[in-house]
Amino acid sequence: MRDIADEAESGGDEVGVGPHPLPWPDDPRLDPELLAHGDRRNVVDRYRYWTVDAVVADLDARRHDFHVAIENWKHDLNIGTVVRTANAFLAAEVHIVGNRRWNRRGAMVTDRYQHLRHHATVEDLVAWARAEGLPLVGIDNLPGSVPLETAELPRRCVLVFGQEGPGLSAAVHEACDLVCSIAMFGSTRSVNAGVAAGIAMHAWVRRHALGLS
Repeated sequence: MRDIADEAESGGDEVGVGPHPLPWPDDPRLDPELLAHGDRRNVVDRYRYWTVDAVVADLDARRHDFHVAIENWKHDLNIGTVVRTANAFLAAEVHIVGNRRWNRRGAMVTDRYQHLRHHATVEDLVAWARAEGLPLVGIDNLPGSVPLETAELPRRCVLVFGQEGPGLSAAVHEACDLVCSIAMFGSTRSVNAGVAAGIAMHAWVRRHALGLS
């Protein structure tokens, strides 16, 4: 039997719902194991008791037009957070550039519901994006960058994030069609990659999903 508990957030039985009372609903999207044992997964209530495939199919019917790419040369611990946030904002796909393996702990199992693609090199990512007609929008506080707060983010694009610490690599920076910076007001020179990704994705959502300036 599949281990249902492996999807639970911290808090154990306080998360989700218990076994579904009989009689069970006649719905092909529902998972008999979850109905019988309860659903403690990190999913919104509308997906309680649904199979993973049913959840993914429903998400696929309404995914947004932006992709997310993050460089992974040093096993960056922020990648899990980026994947989780991409799931929350319904990104079309997350692209891992560099090492195939990444720390999944921060994703809180949302990688089961989020499409992932691996590119071994920056050149592979660039070639894929060009073939799909998707501009690369780097997010980093670099000379010549445009403020994210006022930038015209393309509806169809790839939001690209660099490795924690050094930021966008020179190869990615050169390949980007646009680089946007995030306004900051304190003493630190940057925010971490996970936070930057959340800010940038929300900026896209405000403009293209919610129609806000």
